Amino acid sequence: MGWPIVGETLEFLFGKPEIFVSKRMRRYSPEIFKTKILGEKTAVICGPNGHKFLFSNEQKYFTAFRPHSMQKMFRSYKAPAAAAAAAAPPAVTQPARDEEAKVLRSPGFLKPEALVRYLGVMDSITQAQMKAYWEGKDEVEVYPLTKTLTLGLACRFFLGIDEPDRIARFVSNFDDVTVGMHSLILNFPGTTFYKATKAADELRRELKIVIQEKKAAMASGAPMHDILSHMIVASDPTGKHMPEAEVADKIMGLLTAGYSTVATAMTFFMKYVGERPDIYAKVLAEHKEIADSKKPGQFLEWDDINKMKYSWNVLYEVYWTVSTTNMNPEYFPNPEKFDPSRYDDLSAFPAFTFVPFGGGPRMCPGKEYARLAILTFVHNVVMRFKWEVLFPNEKITGDMMPTPEKGLPVRLTRH
Repeated sequence: MGWPIVGETLEFLFGKPEIFVSKRMRRYSPEIFKTKILGEKTAVICGPNGHKFLFSNEQKYFTAFRPHSMQKMFRSYKAPAAAAAAAAPPAVTQPARDEEAKVLRSPGFLKPEALVRYLGVMDSITQAQMKAYWEGKDEVEVYPLTKTLTLGLACRFFLGIDEPDRIARFVSNFDDVTVGMHSLILNFPGTTFYKATKAADELRRELKIVIQEKKAAMASGAPMHDILSHMIVASDPTGKHMPEAEVADKIMGLLTAGYSTVATAMTFFMKYVGERPDIYAKVLAEHKEIADSKKPGQFLEWDDINKMKYSWNVLYEVYWTVSTTNMNPEYFPNPEKFDPSRYDDLSAFPAFTFVPFGGGPRMCPGKEYARLAILTFVHNVVMRFKWEVLFPNEKITGDMMPTPEKGLPVRLTRH
C-alpha cells in the first residue's frame, strides 16, 4: 500500500502507469491487487473479467465516486443537506450523483440524432479555425491549436457562445484544472493542486457571468438550444431549479471532459499519421472520395461521418498507442505495432477486452460527440495539408493526460 497518507501515488503519477500496473500484476495477481492512490484505498481489477465485473455490478457491489482532488475541484456548491450527506456512506450519496447524470442525459443532447443537427456548425467552426491558425503557415504547434479548437466547439455546444477572446481566457485555466485533477491534495502556493484550485475558481467566476448573460437572453425571448439553457430551466422533483453555483460546477466538469481528451486524440492522430505516409495516403483517399461527392461549400453530414471507417480505425489505434492499456498479446497480436487494420472486425476481439469508451453505466456519454469532433477535424486537416512531424522523438509528459512537451511542431505542405 506504500507510504502513509500518499500510499503509492508518487510512483503512479511520476512513473509509467502501465509499468506500475504490470509490476503489481506480476507480484500479486494478474486479476486484482490493492494499492493507495491520491489518498484513496484502491482495488485495481485487470483484464476482461475485471471489465465485465465493473460494467455489470455497479450499485450491487460498489458505487462510483470521484477522488477527493476532483471533488474539491468541481464541487464548490454545497446543498443544505451537504453536511449530513458528507457523513453518510457512499450508497446514500449515490442518488444525488444519479440525479446529476439524469439532468445531463435526459434532453438527449449527446445522442446521435441530436448531434447530427450540430455537425454543420462543428464543420464551420473547424474550417474557420483552419483559416485563422493553420492556412498560410509553414509550421504550427498542433497541441495548442487543437485545444483552442476543442474548447471552441465545446463552448458553442454546451454554452451556446462563440467568443474567441473569452475562450482564449478559458484555455490556460482549463489546462491547470486538467493537470490538477490527478494531483496530491497539497493546497499551498507552488503546488499543482493549489494552482488548479485557483484556476477552477476563476473559471467559476467567468461561468457565472455566462449563466447570468444566458438568463437575460432567455428572459428577452431569444431561442436557446444548448445544454446550459436546459440546465438553467431544469427542475428537481420538488420544482426547484439548480443554483447558479451548482450549474457552474456541472458545466465546468462537462467542458473539462469535452476539451482535453478530444484535443489529445487530435494531436496524436497528427503525430502517428504524420510518421506513417502509407496510413496518411489511405486516410486522404477516404476523405477525397467523401469530398468529391459533395457540392462546393457543403458541410459534412452524418452519412459522411459514417463513411470515415478507416479514419476511425486509425483513431482507435491512436487511443490504444498513446495510453498503452491493451498490450496483452494473448488478446491483441503484435500490440506494439501501429496497425489500424486490427479494427476491421471488432467482433473478433474477445468480449470485454477492447473498451476504449468504457461500458455499462461507465460508458462515456460523450463518445459520439468526440467521434464527430475528431473526424471533422481529420477531414479538414487532411484535405488541406500533408505534414511532417519535426521532432519524432519528442518527449511525452503526463501519463494521465499525455502531452507532447514541445506542443508537437509540424511542417505543413498545402495540397
